[in-house]
Amino acid sequence: MAAMLRLMEHGDDLVLLSDGVTAAIADGRFLEILQSAPITLYVLQDDVDARGLAGQIADSVGRVSYTDFVRLTVKHAGQLASVMAGSLYIS
Repeated sequence: MAAMLRLMEHGDDLVLLSDGVTAAIADGRFLEILQSAPITLYVLQDDVDARGLAGQIADSVGRVSYTDFVRLTVKHAGQLASVMAGSLYIS
């Protein structure tokens, strides 16, 4: 996570996918670290629901559908996009 955070800049988006959505659990050890970065943090809602975490994700974290996920990808077209440990980092 530290390596990923060093790459992030103001205005970047981070979408937590798969088991990565657990990093957005309210009062979790990773959430404070992620929220200190100059980024917008999202979780893929289907992955949250699949893990039964709907009531545990911090209110400050955006929830996105697959359609929203595609929109974010298009928004950042031509820029770096990589999958790192259950997250999609889009700069």
